[in-house]
Amino acid sequence: MSASSSPHPPLSSLLHLAVALDGAGWHPAAWREPEARPGELLTAAYWTDIVSEAERGLLDFVTIEDALGLQSSQFPEPDGRTDQERGRLDAVLVAARVAPLTRHIGLVPTVVATHTEPFHISKAIATLDYVSTGRAGVRIQVSARRHEAAHFGRRAFPRFRLDELDTPAVRALTAELFEEAAEYVEAVRRLWDSWEDGAEIRDAATGRFIDRDKLHYTDFEGRHFSVKGPSITPRPPQGQPVVSALAHRSVPFQLVARSTDIGYVTPHDPGQAGAIVHEIRSQQAAAGRATELLHIFGDLVVFLDDTPSAAAARRDRLDDLAGHPYPSDAKIFTGTPAQLADLLQEWQRAGLSGFRLRPAVIGHDLPAITRKLVPELQRRGAFRTAYEADTLRGLLGLARPANRYATV
Repeated sequence: MSASSSPHPPLSSLLHLAVALDGAGWHPAAWREPEARPGELLTAAYWTDIVSEAERGLLDFVTIEDALGLQSSQFPEPDGRTDQERGRLDAVLVAARVAPLTRHIGLVPTVVATHTEPFHISKAIATLDYVSTGRAGVRIQVSARRHEAAHFGRRAFPRFRLDELDTPAVRALTAELFEEAAEYVEAVRRLWDSWEDGAEIRDAATGRFIDRDKLHYTDFEGRHFSVKGPSITPRPPQGQPVVSALAHRSVPFQLVARSTDIGYVTPHDPGQAGAIVHEIRSQQAAAGRATELLHIFGDLVVFLDDTPSAAAARRDRLDDLAGHPYPSDAKIFTGTPAQLADLLQEWQRAGLSGFRLRPAVIGHDLPAITRKLVPELQRRGAFRTAYEADTLRGLLGLARPANRYATV
């Protein structure tokens, strides 16, 4: 099918850009860099500063990492290392603190669906949408880590290694967790719609604060969740805050295709990018969403410097401090902002509509993104020169959806 006859909505020729924020940066030795501010990582000022820097670069949004267990250098289990950053603040609360101090940039905290309840998260993200005046989103994550499950005591997971991901038992567990996540998102979305627009009357003269006919029971019944509703929080300003998820394989691709507005994927070359986009688009059509705008962002870890050799040397130095080469699910880019701009435009031609960049060292690589990469893309006519919308949905070209329960 040609691009002109595709059933999918046309994507803008301009790139969308986001950054993924995680402590001092994505490299485990990032906290030891001069720009890292390790003594401030648990302060509101640190998070306000780095999100404000992203906003100065006109980025679409930031994601904020979170988990239900301590960071670890091992895939499924905690480790005993004391030379790497451990401990973090709650991502939703960080976003809520930063929201009133920013004006345009989207705020997308990570939420682990596996051990939390849709009702709690629906009102937390709805609240974030209110305090940010329409700039909230959420990144849905699943977890099969045994030590995280032990914090809650409601379920247990088997021990498995990274090289066992393709065994039948682990594949079945993965499918179960992502089916649960899809139900979770559906329950959350229904709760956001459980108040119609205009349900709050607030008429002191008549004594009517709400129109009870515009509040609805969601009556959601699934395999994993049963949610009566309605929410205790009125419908968010965006109607539906932006839902996103990271996906590496076919089962997570299904969650992206069925349930999200943005999927983050991790190709390592343009061919992989094109194949992933094709698979997600096919599943999107199979889910009956072919006419809906679904963004697919490529994830990249970035080491940005004025010369390729300087970027490579910085990566090598950090690897030496960590005691091993830094592994990542995403491609690790080392080079100049101009070289990264070349790569982004090449991968965009493979079908990606945007990119989520993971700064290796936030104190160094985030300013390189906002002050060097962004101007380079602007010179090429590939990125905005001003914010053109007041909401995150608006920045992403997503329409404000109708309420599923409204009768008129």
